Amino acid sequence: MDDRDRLRGIVDGLEPGDAREERDRDAVLRWVDSGAPLYRTRPPDEPPVHLVSYVVPVDPARAELLLVSHRKAGLWLPPGGHVEPGEDPWHTAVREAEEELSLPPGASATPPAFLTVTRTVGPGTHTDVSLWYVVETAAEAVTEYDRSEFEAIMWLTPAQVLERPLRTMDPELHRFVAKLHP
Repeated sequence: MDDRDRLRGIVDGLEPGDAREERDRDAVLRWVDSGAPLYRTRPPDEPPVHLVSYVVPVDPARAELLLVSHRKAGLWLPPGGHVEPGEDPWHTAVREAEEELSLPPGASATPPAFLTVTRTVGPGTHTDVSLWYVVETAAEAVTEYDRSEFEAIMWLTPAQVLERPLRTMDPELHRFVAKLHP
């Protein structure tokens, strides 16, 4: 199976949580089928649309999720990164969890919980096609984070996420929380 077929299967298997996610899913399927490049070839914005995986650590015992204060974006968002050519997006999520949070590899591959198509902010503005993967982990397991990339980390309940101003967060974070906790 080639990269496009694999990505098409992942995206096609997503159950949209709202009309926006359904439109994004359809747009991503058209993008995949268009033959356009899928992966970033030169940071930060080439090609202008490329694939990203978020990893959202969730502590089920505390009913909290982890967010990071991303230095370049100036926003609170889940950790994650760009999918490398030929890399499965789930493996990107696992790799980013290890690199950014020193979390050991997770269990077997899980499907993404959410899909977004988002225009980034700041220099090198581009569009991220992001797959959001939820990984269950105890909050105590996160003892380190990549301080060169993040200013801070914090665990929040879904209600606390929804109370925070969206201008300080990934613009799709409230929708993500609403999908996970209707």
